[in-house]
Amino acid sequence: MDSLTVVRQEPDPVEAEALDAYSRAVVRAVERVGPAVVSVGSVRRGRSAAREALAGGSGLVLTPDGYVLTNHHVVQGADRVEVRLPDGRAVAARRVGEDPHTDLALLQLPVADLAAAELGDSSRLRVGQLVVAIGNPLGFAATVTAGVVSALGRTLYSQTGRLIENVIQTDAALNPGNSGGPLADAQGRVVGVNTAVIAAAQGLCFAIPVNTARWVAAQLLREGRVRRAYLGVAAQPARLARRAVLEHRLDSEQAAQVVHVESGSAADRAGLRPGDVVVRAGDRAVRSPEDLQLALGQHVPGKPLRLWALREGQLLHLEAVPTELPEP
Repeated sequence: MDSLTVVRQEPDPVEAEALDAYSRAVVRAVERVGPAVVSVGSVRRGRSAAREALAGGSGLVLTPDGYVLTNHHVVQGADRVEVRLPDGRAVAARRVGEDPHTDLALLQLPVADLAAAELGDSSRLRVGQLVVAIGNPLGFAATVTAGVVSALGRTLYSQTGRLIENVIQTDAALNPGNSGGPLADAQGRVVGVNTAVIAAAQGLCFAIPVNTARWVAAQLLREGRVRRAYLGVAAQPARLARRAVLEHRLDSEQAAQVVHVESGSAADRAGLRPGDVVVRAGDRAVRSPEDLQLALGQHVPGKPLRLWALREGQLLHLEAVPTELPEP
């Protein structure tokens, strides 16, 4: 019988180094942001006081003196919110403010000297960049998943029906319980707040950009809510005639046609009518009703907003003074 020779193939040093570098990046990110990740539990009473339902999520410590950011849907309607720290302590949290339009909420803990996360700059993210998610999916505390930024600039509807813009899409695996936890870059800087998963799809997960979260948290800390502009119109998508686009030197053939104007609203006072086609609002070209909504989301209530609208072939220049968006 011929002898059998076993040949051992040595690992490719280039491949081994690449894998090692990937592992080091993930470990470094976890070590830096992990101590600032907490578990958020919200208690909702049933029909009788003795019956309670507990919903779980994740949160992120923003400051050493106990301010924690999480998702609005994690604490929505809760009678009591409890936060469990990485050292195992369970602490009752006070709700500072909530913003359902971006699915964010700010909590405060009566605890000092906490490990706080370093916030990054979500505008510097690139598609394909390594990101790490940390949270408590399905009750499994301090779970780490890694992936890449799959896409940038997505829009996502919140529970209120308003759009959240510049949403980060990632394939880092998320599950119920990850909500409110951080999405971090390879340096351990938080670049997003994990918020949503499309259950019927594989690898479609979304995070609120940290630049949005930073602004919302500041608003909630200062006023307990976020003030947004309200125009008072309902609109639908519209396609413009090519001739009108060329004649008025418009940015697009797509626009937003007004179908309803609320009586006494900012739009009504500005002279907008049903049938008008809005093509621009402030500095933003309006190619859809969503664009009009996003323009209002960046506008300060009470300040004038220039509107450009087509009516019977004429381009109108109107000025509206949006009021504050009513509470949902």
